[in-house]
Amino acid sequence: MKLLAVETATEACSAALYIDGEITERFALAPKEHTKLILPMIDGLMADAGLTPLDLDALAFGCGPGSFTGVRIATGIIQGIAFGADLPVVPISTLAAIAQDFFDHNDDDLNGKMAFVAMDARMGEIFWGVYQRNETGYAELIGREAVTPAEMIEFPDIDGVGIGSGWGVYRHELMTQLVGRVNRCQTDLLPRAGAIARLGARGFEQGLAVPVEKAMPVYLRDKVAKKESER
Repeated sequence: MKLLAVETATEACSAALYIDGEITERFALAPKEHTKLILPMIDGLMADAGLTPLDLDALAFGCGPGSFTGVRIATGIIQGIAFGADLPVVPISTLAAIAQDFFDHNDDDLNGKMAFVAMDARMGEIFWGVYQRNETGYAELIGREAVTPAEMIEFPDIDGVGIGSGWGVYRHELMTQLVGRVNRCQTDLLPRAGAIARLGARGFEQGLAVPVEKAMPVYLRDKVAKKESER
């Protein structure tokens, strides 16, 4: 199977190519340069592999939550390629990608344990999701994702790890809510296209790909800005 993935929902910009289980990735931490970087990343990956879009089986993208502009960039890029090559698309949560990347790079016995994923959503809120690594090694959502104040998170009664930028900004509030349940934190994890590709390939195998017209962003927040009186 051959799948191209992109992720631009945060200050990180990346593209990845999945070919029969092998993943190659290009990644840059480059705020506000996504539109300049993402297409050369894609072109470079495809050229190195000797592929054109017509050789691909599917596409995947980080559909959010995240920066409004960043999520739109990934959506637009993938929609353009999908329309041109008539390819199905697998939308992947950016929170799931953070959890998957953590699970893939930690050898601890985390099966059955939780990753409490928090991304800074600005305006006094976080993007929140609780993920479990299942028996096949994939991040599996427990409950639902939400945009919420840190002190209003919902979580299962089980120990886990805290990951994502939200833990750097709202560590006190989150630790107060999850007192005794978090044994460590990692605040520098950002969603990467490599994890999007891995989850996208799995989603494609499970029949979760959608036609391009249904490959839409997920913002979680209804408003991208609030009036001063609403903050």
